[in-house]
Order: sequence, then structure tokens, then C-alpha cells
Amino acid sequence: MGFFDFLKQNNTEQVTLDFSSLGVDMHSHLIPGIDDGSKTLEESIVLITELNKLGFNKIITTPHIMSDYYRNTPDIILRGRDTIREELHKQNINIEFDAAAEYYYDEYFLDLLKEKKIIAINNEYLLFELSYLTKPTGIKELIFEIQLKGYKPLLAHPERYPFLRLDEYQELKEAGCLFQMNILSATGHYGSHAKINAELLIENQLVDFLATDLHHFQHIRLIRKNAMHTEKLLQLVTFNDLKNKSLL
Repeated sequence: MGFFDFLKQNNTEQVTLDFSSLGVDMHSHLIPGIDDGSKTLEESIVLITELNKLGFNKIITTPHIMSDYYRNTPDIILRGRDTIREELHKQNINIEFDAAAEYYYDEYFLDLLKEKKIIAINNEYLLFELSYLTKPTGIKELIFEIQLKGYKPLLAHPERYPFLRLDEYQELKEAGCLFQMNILSATGHYGSHAKINAELLIENQLVDFLATDLHHFQHIRLIRKNAMHTEKLLQLVTFNDLKNKSLL
């Protein structure tokens, strides 16, 4: 049965995306005060509660690490994680909470990788991002170095980089890089180019993980308003073999 046949069977009511089928949200910014995400512990708890209401029963938050802005360390991140865990326990909120990091591809990241001062998702997937402005050199070499260190390279929101084309996505995948797409990209939240690329990645079955990249409550509102009824996302979650649940 094709996706649009699936929709026709449900034409008596609006089809709604069920995030519980993902189980795990593995890209967000919920440790207060250490990057451009949550500002306070109270805000973090509210955002985590809202993610739980959307159907996620495990959250792996991923603060930025980048030389010019956020020189977070594993110790800073894990202490923040533990503070949130304590507050969740205190408030009797039953959701699993863990932390890793999102690394910006720069010289500082290369140094951290060389020294293996890395905090990876489930000690396995190394989440990294690129510049949005210019295409960096040596991406394939970076993927190889990440693999040499024993991690699986995972590119954050590949749909948001305006310089990547389908053939380049495919080359990166062949080199062993996995792709994490942002939920809101398919709604046009990050612009028309990111939306087109998100649809391209979905159509070519190149998406490995789907995540919120949650920074603030506006993202929750937009997910509820737009993402939960976006046909391409329904197609992705229903018919593609996403890896989110492997992180449980």
C-alpha cells in the first residue's frame, strides 16, 4: 500500500503524526544556560514535559560545542544532565533523560576528536554540524577520522546546508555518514530550501534519525501546529526504517 492510499483510508479525519513510534528525541538543547537553548532549569523541565506529551519517552539532549561560542566540556554537560535528572525525579516525571553533544566542524572539534575528548550519543553516534554559510573542505576526511576513533558519524540537519546536492548526500552516505533530519525542516520553518532538501532526503530514503532540535517553546508550538500533519513527515515515520528506537 502506498502512502497516499494510506491517507485515503484515513480521509474521514486528519491524519496525525504519532511521535511515540520514534520513542527517542536525540537532538535538542535543554541543559540550561550553556548554549542557545533553554535558559533556566524550570524552562528545561517544561520543555521535557512537552516532549513527553508529544510521545517521546527518552530524550538525549545535545548542547552545542563550538570554539567561538560554546566551549562546553563533557563534565559541564554531564553535570547539567544530572541536575535535570534530579529535578525530574523530584517532580516525579517519568522520562529517561541523557546527554551528548552537537559538535561544530572547526579546528577545535578536530583537536577534541584527536584527543578523543568526545561525548557521543549512546557512546556510539558522534553528532556534528557544518557551517551554513560556506561549504567546508575535508568533510569525507572528517567522516573517516570519526570512524577511526570508533564512532559513527552523524550529520545534524543535512537538509539545512544550502551547498549540498543529492549526489553529494549520496556520496556522504556511501562514505559511512548517517543523517539526522529536523522535524520542522519539512514544514518550511527553516526556509524553502531546507524544506525542498528535506523532501529530497525523504524521497530518496536517506534519513536515519528524525529529531526536534528543540531550543525553546516556540518549536513545540510549531511542531503541534504544522509538523504533526505534514504528509512528508507522516511518510517518513510510517514507511522508513528510522533508527531512533535503537537508542532506547
